[in-house]
Amino acid sequence: MPSRRELANAIRALSMDAIQKAKSGHPGAPMGMADIAEVLWNDFLQHNPSNPQWPNRDRFVLSNGHGSMLLYSLLHLSGYDLSIDDLKQFRQLHSKTPGHPEYGYTAGVETTTGPLGQGISNAVGMAIAEKTLAAQFNRPNYDIVNHYTYTFLGDGCMMEGISHEVCSLAGTLKLGKLIAFYDDNGISIDGEVEGWFTDDTPKRFEAYGWHVIPNIDGHDGEAIKAAIEAAQAVTDKPSLLCCKTIIGWGSPNKQGKEECHGAPLGDDEIALVRQTINWPHAPFEVPDEVYKGWNAADKGEGLEQDWHALFVSYSREYPELADQFERRVIKRELPADWAEQSAAFVAKVNEQAATIASRKASQNSLNGFGPLLPELIGGSADLAGSNLTLWSGSKGIQEDASGNYIFFGVREFGMAAICNGISLYGGFIPYSSTFLMFSEYARNALRMSALMKAQSIYVFTHDSIGLGEDGPTHQPVEQVATLRMMPRMSVWRPCDAVESAVAWQYAVEYRNGPSSLIFSRQNLPHQARTEQQLANIKRGAYVLLEPAKAAEAVIIATGSEVALAMEAAQQLNAEGRAVRVVSMPSTDVFDAQDASYREAVLPANMTARVAVEAGVSDYWMKYVGLNGKVIGINTFGESAPAGAVLKHFGFTTDNVKAAVQSLLS
Repeated sequence: MPSRRELANAIRALSMDAIQKAKSGHPGAPMGMADIAEVLWNDFLQHNPSNPQWPNRDRFVLSNGHGSMLLYSLLHLSGYDLSIDDLKQFRQLHSKTPGHPEYGYTAGVETTTGPLGQGISNAVGMAIAEKTLAAQFNRPNYDIVNHYTYTFLGDGCMMEGISHEVCSLAGTLKLGKLIAFYDDNGISIDGEVEGWFTDDTPKRFEAYGWHVIPNIDGHDGEAIKAAIEAAQAVTDKPSLLCCKTIIGWGSPNKQGKEECHGAPLGDDEIALVRQTINWPHAPFEVPDEVYKGWNAADKGEGLEQDWHALFVSYSREYPELADQFERRVIKRELPADWAEQSAAFVAKVNEQAATIASRKASQNSLNGFGPLLPELIGGSADLAGSNLTLWSGSKGIQEDASGNYIFFGVREFGMAAICNGISLYGGFIPYSSTFLMFSEYARNALRMSALMKAQSIYVFTHDSIGLGEDGPTHQPVEQVATLRMMPRMSVWRPCDAVESAVAWQYAVEYRNGPSSLIFSRQNLPHQARTEQQLANIKRGAYVLLEPAKAAEAVIIATGSEVALAMEAAQQLNAEGRAVRVVSMPSTDVFDAQDASYREAVLPANMTARVAVEAGVSDYWMKYVGLNGKVIGINTFGESAPAGAVLKHFGFTTDNVKAAVQSLLS
């Protein structure tokens, strides 16, 4: 049997060889953390390489994702579907081994990492999901959810502000099955971190309420093993294992220096590494006995079989819970009656014809859909009373781990990244909320949702200058447009309670990425609709008002501006003009419709077009054309009552009418 060091050296060799072949990459972290990874993966990690989706597997997250060859080496050596040829294609087009780990590309990669701090944040989300799912489904003698979340992170993750947000919350929530390994090597891209990072990290995490083990020799396998055992013994706190390591360990001329952080070692240095670590094998060559020492297939298959046997017994004793677990966690399907029940709720909202703020309509939708969706979990960044994210069935997980509501505190970025982790974990549909303006704090996590196709629902309220007195610091202008520009992000800005319900319905069903639901602070009037118009809301845009004679112009509007468009069009039609109104709550959904439907809503020969939205105007040029007009706002807002602000920026019936008339004159 190979020694621990020999097994770890396989990681070092594969990593430096792949990076050298690619002529780019980060060898320092894989070589420095190889000993830690060897102990964790061979002695502790509960996983099955032949089934990376086994629900009760431990989750492993490489937060310092630039060290991706560490993870790829681990996956290859332990038996996942990642061949030596895949390692040779490191950082090449369409390979299974991209420069940073990417969810969906490689079996065994639990999340996309690279933007520092987001991996640990995803891991916190996964640990929340594990604890909550266990509380919801486990029963005496049936711990069908019982595993750990492990994460590696480095100095860069520690410096990023998001790590403070999520690690603080993790301590508060007592996530005892979250174990983090801090690669304390004292080096970042600019050199020795003592010039810009002198935090007492162990004390910082102790203050968060973590169990901390400082000064572990990250190259001593037995010390690492003892630390992991000690961490597992503490069940009411997350654990931070502070591992002192040497970046690029084994490189005689570059270890311990920034020059091995983000560049290939070079052929000459690699030859010296082979001598130093006693690895006489050719590039990408691993001896059979080393493969045998690493292979986790048989052990993993046995672990999963044992779990399945437990689940069969659980199914006999708790058949309803087992069915729900299978639906939510294994199949990831919506309830069988979802389509019927959600459609009935939308129809009921339409019948009620309420004039309310769309943020209140959102809360009503949560009250309507929440009882249908035990997988729904979410919260707000300390704005529940304004975002209206609490619903009648909300139960805080900090009080009852089987709950469905998270009080995130003022942690917008961390909140969004945590929800990504919850989404990727499975068994839940997460939602989170803040003011639309503060989506900016969370922006990179929103982008990561879209990149990973992770279903995460973002509830953004106080959607425009219409929020009034709080002024330009709180009044979003460009945010809706930039969210619409994000690939796979579905954006909805509904005009009333009915469109709000449909937006929620769509977001629950949308499985190809995240959704941003944009809601108003101010009341919005109900818009009367035919049955066909009601059905067409789900197509992203539809004709809300058709004049008695053939339309000569069209007003396109969203959200609170739809009522303004309707009033202007009705007055124009009464004056003898023929103006259509199109409500467009979701531009991306409309753009995905077939050409015939898009033509029916916005005919190519109807060139007199006006778009009305209280936000930047440039986005709407693709719908109105170069000769159309956009009533928007291309500066920052003002502090005043909402009505005064809207009038100041031209959001009046007379201004909309004038814009249409100018195109028809």
